[in-house]
Amino acid sequence: MKTLHKLVAAGVVAAAATAPAIAADISGAGSTFAYPIYSKWAEAYKKETGIGLNYQAIGSSDGITQIQNKEVTFAASDMPLSVVDLDTDGLLQFPTLTAGVVPVVNIDGVKPGDLVLDGSTLARIFLGEIKSWNDAAIRKLNPNVKLPSQAIRVVYRSDGSGTTFVFTDYLGKVSADWRSKVGSTTAVEWPVGIGASGNEGAARGVAGMKGAIGYVEYAYVKQNKLTYARLMNKGGKAVAPTIESFSAAATRANWEGTPGFGVILTNEAGAASWPIAGATFILIHKQPGDPAAAGAALKFFNWAYAKGGQMARELDYVPMPSSVISAVQRLWAAQIKDASGKPLFVPPK
Repeated sequence: MKTLHKLVAAGVVAAAATAPAIAADISGAGSTFAYPIYSKWAEAYKKETGIGLNYQAIGSSDGITQIQNKEVTFAASDMPLSVVDLDTDGLLQFPTLTAGVVPVVNIDGVKPGDLVLDGSTLARIFLGEIKSWNDAAIRKLNPNVKLPSQAIRVVYRSDGSGTTFVFTDYLGKVSADWRSKVGSTTAVEWPVGIGASGNEGAARGVAGMKGAIGYVEYAYVKQNKLTYARLMNKGGKAVAPTIESFSAAATRANWEGTPGFGVILTNEAGAASWPIAGATFILIHKQPGDPAAAGAALKFFNWAYAKGGQMARELDYVPMPSSVISAVQRLWAAQIKDASGKPLFVPPK
């Protein structure tokens, strides 16, 4: 995937070579969870404006490090930062989309959606306690599925990943053992399994290994034609990963009432809710070292809010509600300024 990332980014930058000089200064890094839509937006934005975007899909943790070190104009993270951390580094945080993290498997004879798992069983698989696909706990959830005596081979993200944060946050909510033994953050000490870098690496790892299970953002399920599992949600319903179930998980989110918009959407209530949903966030300096580049980045995301919704839906991302977009725009205008105190964004009337 690193090669693909470089090719896409190079294509966007090269295409922008004849645009104004500022185009080359819109740089971002981080989330692979959001990479499919950010690259799609970048291509459409370049066609419309002539301005390019260089986005490095290197994982949320490395993206956060790069924005803290002022190496990029913005970072993308699927783990929201606390207000204390934001203030420490002079950062502003805002959400762009929500989507779903999905367990994917490679089991002989099992097709997409055949397998049902619940949170407790999923946690026990990733703890290494359930070792075979015909284990009694899995068979109990799948009485009509022919499960082979295939060994389970866990694939996890080896890089610091917001996708890992969302996945492990869910496991911590449904399993006391997971919460006490492993915990939840962008990089954990996995009890068992084989590591892979990026959502694309995890997708390839599962696709290429019989008996495998892993977790990826849903766009990678579709792109790589992976076999997904349905999940039992908090309401006791077996649900499939769809834009509707991701949207249902976000319905009750209190975006504007949460500091830094840092809503976490795992294990949400509702019969239709996908239990491992999450938002992806942008981090940008409140007083950027390069105000022109920061202003250009804000224009890009403002364009994405206004015109990128359908492209997002096509990849099964859920666009932000209009009320949240308006709140984000007000925050940009109030807090992102140049050295003289002039706002870099004026919200539309």
